[in-house]
Amino acid sequence: MKEKVIAIVDDEKEIVGTISEYLTNKGFLVKGFTEAESFLKYLDHEIPDLVILDLTMPEMDGFEVCKSLKGKERLAGIPIIIVSAHNDEPNKISGLDSGADDYIVKPFSLHELNSRIKAVLRRQNPEIEEEEKQITAAGGLLKIDMKRYEVLVNQKKIELTSTEFKILERLLTKKSQVFSRDSILDYLWGEEKIVVERTIDVHIRHLREKLGEVGDFIKNVRGIGYKFDEESS
Repeated sequence: MKEKVIAIVDDEKEIVGTISEYLTNKGFLVKGFTEAESFLKYLDHEIPDLVILDLTMPEMDGFEVCKSLKGKERLAGIPIIIVSAHNDEPNKISGLDSGADDYIVKPFSLHELNSRIKAVLRRQNPEIEEEEKQITAAGGLLKIDMKRYEVLVNQKKIELTSTEFKILERLLTKKSQVFSRDSILDYLWGEEKIVVERTIDVHIRHLREKLGEVGDFIKNVRGIGYKFDEESS
């Protein structure tokens, strides 16, 4: 992911600054813009590897910017992640329909944003994936495509957050092994973790719900943590 150029377009200067500092520390080259016009002028001479685009901006909103990029052959291939305070389905659908690759609701974790960026870049550039692999579990009911960042249950695609995806991946690295909440937190965020262990319980609950019958394979080991156990299900 080194030397990838990320453009941030958001009318809130503080947000641009915060995200810029975080992504710079992650090894990205960052260009920040607080209004659409200067961003579009920047595109006349440089093409970033990815754009983080605020949906609600004065004069020209994120929908218009997105459609403008996708309508030009030279710029159409730039991946776009929309960030918005709007959590309603119509806005999400409109954002994705306008050509965005992902949609994140404010406020969001910078760790999740980083994971989403990596996921989008992997889809755009499969060659940067360190290892292409597919994991199958639960008697073939569950399939994870690490290259496409997809989870299938009974051949049906399940939409997981990046955190849920990484938790599931972790549990499947060694089936039946118990992973403590703290070890899962370390896997997710390392030294940057800023959440409590019980946060994992919430993510696990959501993960089980989304996986349906396959969620029953995720077992709680009281006082310790979780495991993916195919033997007792």
